[in-house]
Amino acid sequence: MRNLWHIFRIMMTGEAVALRRGLALAALVLIMGGSLLGLSGWFIVAASAAGLAGTGAVFDVFRPSAMVRFLAITRTATRYGERVLTHDATLRALARLRVALLSALSLRSHERLIRLRGAQALNRILADVDALDGVPLRLFIPLIAGGVTQILALIVLSWLVAPAVALAIFAIYVLGGLAVLIWGMSRARMPSRRAEAAAQAFRTRFIDLVTTREDLAVYGQLPAQIEAAQTADARRQDAATVTDTRERQAGAALMVVSALAGAAALWIGGGLAEAGEITPARAAIGFFTALALMETVAPLRRAVAEIGRMIGAARRVTEQMQAPSEPVPHHVPDAPLTLSFKDVSFARGAARPVISGFDLALSPGDWVALQGPSGVGKSTVLLLAAGALRPLSGQVLVADQPVTNCLPGLVTLVGQRSALIQGTVAENLRLAAPEADDAALWAALTAVALDGVIRAKGGLEARLGPRGSGLSGGESRRLVLARAVLRRPQVLLLDEPTEGLDHATAERVLRGIRAALPHAAVLMAAHRSEEQGAADRILRLPNAKKTVSGAEIASTFTSK
Repeated sequence: MRNLWHIFRIMMTGEAVALRRGLALAALVLIMGGSLLGLSGWFIVAASAAGLAGTGAVFDVFRPSAMVRFLAITRTATRYGERVLTHDATLRALARLRVALLSALSLRSHERLIRLRGAQALNRILADVDALDGVPLRLFIPLIAGGVTQILALIVLSWLVAPAVALAIFAIYVLGGLAVLIWGMSRARMPSRRAEAAAQAFRTRFIDLVTTREDLAVYGQLPAQIEAAQTADARRQDAATVTDTRERQAGAALMVVSALAGAAALWIGGGLAEAGEITPARAAIGFFTALALMETVAPLRRAVAEIGRMIGAARRVTEQMQAPSEPVPHHVPDAPLTLSFKDVSFARGAARPVISGFDLALSPGDWVALQGPSGVGKSTVLLLAAGALRPLSGQVLVADQPVTNCLPGLVTLVGQRSALIQGTVAENLRLAAPEADDAALWAALTAVALDGVIRAKGGLEARLGPRGSGLSGGESRRLVLARAVLRRPQVLLLDEPTEGLDHATAERVLRGIRAALPHAAVLMAAHRSEEQGAADRILRLPNAKKTVSGAEIASTFTSK
C-alpha cells in the first residue's frame, strides 16, 4: 500500500485542485444518498403514523417531498460532475506520469536502456501506467469519501436517532469493510497478477504475429505463432474468470455487511422506539440510512479485483522513477571542445577488461577512425565517449570536464541501429532541432546526399511508416545521420556510419558531414575503406581476445 499511496501523491501533485474537487463531489454524492434514503424512510413512517393518529390533515407533506426531489435531482447532477471531473483529472495525471516516467528512464545507464528496447519491456511500462488509473478512481478517492461520509453519519445519527444506533452502523461498516478488503486482497492478489501477466504475454505474441506475419509464413511458423497467441489468450481468460469470481465474492460479502448494519439499526432502533425513547420515524431514519451507506463500501468490490495489478504496477513504476544516485550539473564549456580519454579501463561485470589504460585525444576538426575486428571494443569506446557507459577507472573528458557533465547535444552518438518514428520526414529530423526551419532541414539532407531521394518521395512532408518504413536501409541510415548533423554537435561519434551504402554514396556522405561540421571532433568505428579513408588518423585496436593496453594502442596509431 505504501507504493500505491506514493503514486497517488504523485498524481495529486499535478492535479491536486481537480482531484480534491472530485473527492469533495464524491463525498457529497454519498452524503446526499444517505440523506435521501434516511429522509424518505422518515417521511413514509411519519406520514403513516400521522394518518393512524388522525393528524394526517395537518401533516406537512410538501417540504419533505420537495427535499426528497431536490436531493434526488441534485445527487444525479453531482454524480455526473464527480465522474467527469475525477476521470478527466486522472487521465491528465496519467499523461504527466508517463512523461515523468520516461524522463526518469532516459537518465538510466546504457545497459538498462538496452534492456528496455524489447516489445515485452515496453508493453510492461505502458500497461503499468494504464493500471494505475484505478489508484485514485477505485481506491483512494472512494475510501476517503466513504470514510468522511461514515464519520458524518456517525455524528448526525447520534443526534437524530441515538448514539447506540449510530455506533452500531459505524462499527459494522468500518470493521466489516476493512475485513472484506483485507480478505479480498489476499484472495484476489495472485489471480489479478496472473491475469495481468497473461494479458502481457498475449499482447506481445499478438503484436509479433501481426508485425512479422510475412516472415512467419515464409518459415512455416505462422500456425505455431497463432497457437501460442491463442494459448496466452486462454490463460488470460481463465485468470480473468478467477478474478471476476473473487470480485463477486467480495460484492456478496459487502452485501452481508450492509444487511448486518441494517438489521442492527432496525433491532436497536426498534427496541428504543418500543421503550418510548425515540419515535418510530426516527428509528426509520437509522435503518434506511444504514442501507444507503452501502454505497460507501461498494467501490471496494472493484478495488479488490484490481488490487494485485495495481500493487505490482505501483511498485515497478516507483522503482523506475527513483532519481539517479549522483545527479550532476551540466557544464557549458567556454573554449572549443576537445575529447580525451585518460588511462581509461572498462569491463562488463566480473569479466576481464575490454580496454585497459586507454589514452586518446581529439581536437576540434579531428577525424579519428577506430579499426579492428568485431568485438574488439570499438562500440564500447564510443559509448564511453558519449557518457552512456562509466569507465572502471580513468576519465573521459570533454573540455577538461567529465563527459556526463556536458549539456546534451554537445556530444552526439549515431549508433548502428537506425531509430526513426512514424510520421513525416520533417518530424523525424526535428527530433534533433525542433525550431529548425525547412532550409536547415534541406541543408542537413544535402550533407548526407539524401535530398534527391526525399524530393522524389514528396519532400519534407513525405510520410514514413512505423520504424521509418518506406525508406531503404541505406536511406534510413542517412536520415539518421542528417538528424545528427542538424543537431550541430561539437563531438560526433559514428558507429559504422556508411553501412549499407555503395562506395560513391559513402564518400559523398562523409565529405558532406565534414563540410557541414568543419569544427566537430569526429570519432568513428570504421570497417570500410571509405570510412578509414575519410579519417585523419586510424587507431588499430588489437584482437578482442586480449586486453587493449595503452602501449599497444600507441603502437597502432597511424597518422595520414
